[in-house]
Amino acid sequence: MLWACLLLPHLALDGVLRQRAPEGPLVLVDGPPHARTLVAVNAAARAAGLRVGQRLAAAQALLAQFEVVPCEARDIAHSHALLASTAYRYSGEVCLLPKAVVLEVSRSQSLFGAWPQIARRLHEDVDALGFRHRLAAAPTPHAAWVLAGFQDGIVAESPAHSQRLLEAVPLERAHLRARDIETLARMGIRTLGQLWRLPRAGLLRRLGAEVLDYLDRLAGDVPAGLPLYQPPDQVDWGLELPFEVENAAALVFPLRRLTYDLAAYLSIRDGGVQRFTIGLEHREGATSVDIGLLSPEREPEVLFEAARGRVATLTLPAPVVALRLMANHLPPFVPEGRDLFDERPVGALPFAQLRERLRARLGEEAVTQLCTTHDPRPERSQRVGGGEDGSIDPLPRPTWLLPRPMPLRGASPRVLAGPERIETGWWDGETVCRDYYIVRTAQGQKAWVFCPPGEQDGWMLHGWFA
Repeated sequence: MLWACLLLPHLALDGVLRQRAPEGPLVLVDGPPHARTLVAVNAAARAAGLRVGQRLAAAQALLAQFEVVPCEARDIAHSHALLASTAYRYSGEVCLLPKAVVLEVSRSQSLFGAWPQIARRLHEDVDALGFRHRLAAAPTPHAAWVLAGFQDGIVAESPAHSQRLLEAVPLERAHLRARDIETLARMGIRTLGQLWRLPRAGLLRRLGAEVLDYLDRLAGDVPAGLPLYQPPDQVDWGLELPFEVENAAALVFPLRRLTYDLAAYLSIRDGGVQRFTIGLEHREGATSVDIGLLSPEREPEVLFEAARGRVATLTLPAPVVALRLMANHLPPFVPEGRDLFDERPVGALPFAQLRERLRARLGEEAVTQLCTTHDPRPERSQRVGGGEDGSIDPLPRPTWLLPRPMPLRGASPRVLAGPERIETGWWDGETVCRDYYIVRTAQGQKAWVFCPPGEQDGWMLHGWFA
C-alpha cells in the first residue's frame, strides 16, 4: 500500500486568507476574552515582529494597526473537509488527521498514473484552492504524516525504506504528546530511531501503552484505525465577512469564493446542483435568496453568474455580516457534449452561462425551453416549459412547428428522409393518420411535410427546420 499525506501547517490562516485579501498585518487569535493569544500570523504581521504564542495585548503594544480575526473551529473544519473532498477525487480511502489529509493511492495508479503524476495533480488542486501544503508518501498513513512534516516531497517505497527514514525524525516532529517528548528528552532520547531501540517493557512502564500503539501504527504492525471520510450529500457552508456590507455589489468576491468551492466539491462528487440558497445574515435576522437552474450544473462560472445576478438586484434591509450557502439536493450531472473543433468566437459565453445570466437579469420566467408532452400528435406534442419536468423529443422535429398544416406550394420537393407513420388520437375522436417526410424545397428550405398514407402528392406543410 502507498499512503499520501497532504500536510497543512497553515490550515486555519490559509482558510481566512482565501476569503479576504488583507493589505497589511493580519493575525488569528484564540483563547478567553481576557487572555487572547496569537495562533497564526501572516507574512506582514511576522515582518512587523508579531509571533505565534504572543498575547494579543503585547502584540497591540508592539504594533498599533493590524487586523484581528477570531480562530473559529467551524471555519477550520470546513477547510479541512474541503481538502478531504479534493483528495476523495483520487481515492476512496481518505482519512483526516490533525492539520493533514491522508489518502491511499496505490489502487489509483492504474487510473491516474504513477506516483509523480498523482503528486503533481494533488499539488495543482490544492494550490488552486489557496492552501499551502507539504506532500509525502509512505506505506502507512501515520508514517506519511510524520515524513511530510520532516521533508516535503519524500517518498518511502517499502516498509523497510519507511523505517530507515523515520529513524532520523526528531521526536518534536513525530506527533508525540508533549509530556512524552519531555520525558524521553530527560532520558537522552532525541529521535524515533533511538526510541524504537528501547526495550518495549520499559517504555510500557514509563510512558504507557499509547506510545507503543503509535509506534506500531507507524511501522504498520497494527491497523491505522482511522475512520474513512465520506463526502456529505448536502452542503451548508458559512462565510463571515471582515466588515459589515451595506451594498450588495460588495458581496461579489465572497460570493465567488463560495460558488467556486461548491463547483469544486460537485466535480469531486461527480454531481451537480439545480437549486441552492444563498443566505445573507444580518445582526438580526437573515435574507434568503433561492437560486434555481434550468438543469443541474457544476461549472463555477454558471453557478457564480446565477448567484450574482440574483444577489446584485437586492436592496439589503440591513448590513450583511456573513454569507451562507445551502444545497439540500445534489443530483447526478451529465456533462454537455462539445464539438472537437469548437467554432465559437473567442470570448463567447457558453450557452449554459448565457442562459443563466439572462434568467438572473430578466427574471425566472423570461427564459424557457421547448419540451415534449405525452400526446404524440405533432400539434399537441410540444409545449414551452422550464426544463425541470420535460425533455426534448429525440426524434427529428422542426424548430418551427406551424399552428395548423397548410398546403406546400411550388415545385415538388426532394425527399430527404421518411416516411414516419403517425397514427393516433383514437381516444378523443380526433384521429390522425399521416406519413411524415423531411424534404428539401426548390428554394433550398428544409421542411417537415405529410401526406395521406400511400400518396406522395398534395403535400401538407407542418413545420420548418432551422
